[in-house]
Amino acid sequence: MSGYLFSDNRKITAKRFKEMKRQGEKISMLTAYDYTTAGIIDRAGIDGILVGDSAANVMSGYATTVPMSMEEMLYYGRNVVRGVKRALVMFDMPFGSYQVSREDGVRNAIRAMKFTECDAVKMEGGQEIVDTVRAIIDAGIPVCAHLGLTPQSIHKFGGFSLRAQEEAEAEKLLNDARLLDEAGCFALVLEKVPARLAAQVTREVSMATIGIGGGNSTDGQILVWQDAMGMNDGFKPKFLRHFAHLGQALTDGVGDYVRAVKDGSFPSEEESY
Repeated sequence: MSGYLFSDNRKITAKRFKEMKRQGEKISMLTAYDYTTAGIIDRAGIDGILVGDSAANVMSGYATTVPMSMEEMLYYGRNVVRGVKRALVMFDMPFGSYQVSREDGVRNAIRAMKFTECDAVKMEGGQEIVDTVRAIIDAGIPVCAHLGLTPQSIHKFGGFSLRAQEEAEAEKLLNDARLLDEAGCFALVLEKVPARLAAQVTREVSMATIGIGGGNSTDGQILVWQDAMGMNDGFKPKFLRHFAHLGQALTDGVGDYVRAVKDGSFPSEEESY
């Protein structure tokens, strides 16, 4: 098993995401931003790792993802890829890297693939960016789409509330999903949308749907690593479950280290040369 949780150690690809959807096998995803964490997640058997622009929040302390630059994302992406053997690694295209023009989008997607050696890119938006999505796919790059609460558009939305509750927005989301599916996207993140709508999208498209606050009928789920592992105690939306409590464990560990240094018990004679 080579240290991995599951015996199937074949490299996960964009094609395999769609195969997993057809076979009814749920897809597990988490975010990662560094080599060590990526290796831990990968060895545990995760199917996909998103190098998310959520690094703006959990790594840099920004209130939104908007400030993240392409250069920062490239740095995180390269580090994550080096720690992964099995999982599909997806690069989150940051705000401004594809919204200006189709040419910008293709150029930056190619840059991401070449510099980080990731397996795919992720982009937020629907009809507005479908031509760019199609051009990136035509360049040979797998694309994961992202609809619902799209954090790069948070200033337009005016907050992080549930999206597509009204009929008009729900219909637009459905239409956007169909367009992105036709364009050739292999996956679609559905963030903070009604579970019934996410289930309908999942039934109607061939690409794999990955939910975050979209209910249990999507083809898979994704959470931010720090959130899922209980490292951000102040952040607990309805869709989040803590699968560990690393925040308290790390605080306790640091406290033990401080006390051992202060009282002179570290390093001991056995820990000294």
